[in-house]
Amino acid sequence: MKIKITFFLFCFCLSLYSQEQNFTSTDIEVTPLIDGTLLEPSGISKPNLVILIAGSGPTDRNGNQNFLKNNSLKKLAEGLTNNGIATFRYDKRIVKQIKTNTANTPVMFNDFVSDAQAVLDYFKRKNTFNHIYILGHSQGSLVGMLAAEHADGFISVAGSGETIDKVIINQLQANAPIYTADAQKVFDILKTGETTSDYPPELKSIFNKDTQPFIANWMQYNPKEEIKQLNIPILIINGTADLQVSEEDAKILHEAAPTSTLKLINKMNHVFVIIEGDKLENSKSYNESARPIAKELVSTITDFVK
Repeated sequence: MKIKITFFLFCFCLSLYSQEQNFTSTDIEVTPLIDGTLLEPSGISKPNLVILIAGSGPTDRNGNQNFLKNNSLKKLAEGLTNNGIATFRYDKRIVKQIKTNTANTPVMFNDFVSDAQAVLDYFKRKNTFNHIYILGHSQGSLVGMLAAEHADGFISVAGSGETIDKVIINQLQANAPIYTADAQKVFDILKTGETTSDYPPELKSIFNKDTQPFIANWMQYNPKEEIKQLNIPILIINGTADLQVSEEDAKILHEAAPTSTLKLINKMNHVFVIIEGDKLENSKSYNESARPIAKELVSTITDFVK
């Protein structure tokens, strides 16, 4: 009897697995700096494609960093492809530079935009997909806005509505107001094209000398101005439990692009997880890869793309 039960459970698990993985997966090198994974739904000859752009930091195609593994982008990609939508997600160039020990090459914010444009151009040349959408998460939202001119649609998930200098100033005002004036002085210097070492050591993690040119490049772009330039369908999503990007940011973007669709997902946090508890649970979820992502996120994007 135990053998029969074991065999039944084995077959049941195989059935579930086949339902959850109803697609093919192909690793692709788009450029010498961009490696990614293409998922294509089974049985659809020319599906729509969503290109996923990761957020800040050395984030890989799955949404992970060295000490933070949640597989948020991998789960989103698989969820969309199981709904009949092809997806391509890729490592940020800094990930490959670290792997190949070439991270000494300076990276600018514009490089991320060029990479996203290269990915879009690559798949447009292939002409194997019906419509191509760009989805940017967090920092990737602004990257996607700047790269999406020739896409068929744009999706912002947890994208800021303000320039990065204003974002940092607001965070300091909320958590360490004593350093707000020092930070503003640094930003004022960066706007002139110069760098500086005149800041408190407590702000070194933000204003490391090597990252100042990157920040200066990043702060040139105002999301609420850039999104106005897009003449394509736009979907703006934010979770109400997001600790990093508030729903107010989503509303700012929506007001700047009034023809866009705005979706606020109740209790969803920055890594797409539904949070029922407190901030501790929210923070811990960034490194809990077993947690599922919000079903409403997948269904909302699926409806928009289809």
